[in-house]
Amino acid sequence: MGARRALHFVFKVGNRGQSVRFYRELLGMRILRHEEFEEGCRAACNGPYDGKWSKTMVGYGPEDDHFVAELTYNYGVGEYRLGSDFLGMTLMSSQAVSNARKMGWPLKEVAKGIFETEAPGGYKFYLEDKEQPQQDPVLKVTLAVSNLQKSVSYWSGLLGMKIYETNEEKQRALLGYADNQCKLELQGIGGAVDHATAFGRIAFSCPKEELLNIEALMKKEKQKILTPLVSLDTPGKATVQVVILADPDNHEICFVGDEAFRELSKMDPNGNKLLDDAMAADKSDEWFAKHKMQKTSA
Repeated sequence: MGARRALHFVFKVGNRGQSVRFYRELLGMRILRHEEFEEGCRAACNGPYDGKWSKTMVGYGPEDDHFVAELTYNYGVGEYRLGSDFLGMTLMSSQAVSNARKMGWPLKEVAKGIFETEAPGGYKFYLEDKEQPQQDPVLKVTLAVSNLQKSVSYWSGLLGMKIYETNEEKQRALLGYADNQCKLELQGIGGAVDHATAFGRIAFSCPKEELLNIEALMKKEKQKILTPLVSLDTPGKATVQVVILADPDNHEICFVGDEAFRELSKMDPNGNKLLDDAMAADKSDEWFAKHKMQKTSA
């Protein structure tokens, strides 16, 4: 098994302006790249929608060595319904805590020095009030599972993740591909996981030649494959190959060929401008208001 990397988590955002303000001004992340698309993604990157959408990658540094957030915005959708699937992203940044206080953004101390807050749309973030490390401040993503043992077996046994911690009493496990990467925390919730319409997707990279092996293993083990190996084009950028899976609780998992992804994910110095220009040109709210209509609530 070649080296695998944790890449990003996909969030659907209904209000792009408010969401960008949270990630950029409160969390202190940078716009790494921004892309606009006229039709839906072949691998449903933007969810089950066929219309115009955008993708904005935000993080503390290059995607080569940072776990980042992918914000997908569907022009006709104003809000999404949260389920019980995504339980939070944890990062270490006293600056983010300070920013939240200055902005008057709600914070709740849930443990000593750890504050819970919410991004627009209701996505939970946990901020450790410690100096932001030079390496990636994003520590872990927490997902709900219905059967911890079954999920650990899937992520470790089939996808090759190392088990860092397990706590049967608290129904919690921490896994990852490397010590210096963002970890995946699985939290048992004692019942079925509801993905609602805001469901996200977690992405990893692997050597390109492993993609077919991953697909073959999932077929052999009779596991769910949402999108068999497919090539995805981004205008003017590298074409990447991906396989989209679903774990026992139907959390979506993207594996992408590492070599092409490193080319695709290079930081774009024009990312901020491209995003700001796109938001300025987006008159969808005005159009819906003019026609006395509301954007879809998915």
